[in-house]
Amino acid sequence: MSFYAASSGKRTAQILTDIVYVGWVALCVWLAITLHSSLSDLAEPGEHTASAATSLSESMHGAGDFLGGVPLIGEGVAEPFDDAAAAADRIALAGADTADAVERAAFWLAFTVIVVPIGLASSRYVPARVRFVRESSAGQRFLDARADIELFATRALAHQPLHRLARVSPDPVGAVRRQEWPVIYALADLEIRESGMRMPTAPTAPPRY
Repeated sequence: MSFYAASSGKRTAQILTDIVYVGWVALCVWLAITLHSSLSDLAEPGEHTASAATSLSESMHGAGDFLGGVPLIGEGVAEPFDDAAAAADRIALAGADTADAVERAAFWLAFTVIVVPIGLASSRYVPARVRFVRESSAGQRFLDARADIELFATRALAHQPLHRLARVSPDPVGAVRRQEWPVIYALADLEIRESGMRMPTAPTAPPRY
């Protein structure tokens, strides 16, 4: 399996592209973690409020229960404490809801920072790399066998720009049909190098099939 091109120029470009992609992913992850951490800090006041209000509520409930046990006056004295405890419970709930909302916002913002930029980059990077590996690995089997060189020449006629074909021969299609081996080899070399492979040493005669 060929992960990189045989030619040094194309291989260097692929390696640099891989480094940029990995660096981009790492940067997005770092930004997401930093953003989540910074926003999560904003949830601390809500958490502290909820904790303090819960503690106050427990104290008010305790005081109300204690005073409620005093004969004759207990019920009337305990009522304000119970009301204060209920208010503290509402404050605690509001603080907890605020902290939860901030945490959810931090999570989804961090998730978006990771998924959207990496997804956009991967939608172009991954298919191109997979396509290269598949094409290069499949094509290398032909080159290793020193057969089907004409296949690459024919692909060049379909894939290569006209100005490149013209530099090889003024009549590349006719040359292939006439089995002019130097032209076939030159056309195949164009396609093979474009695919990131290296052409074997030029034979002096066409390969025997």
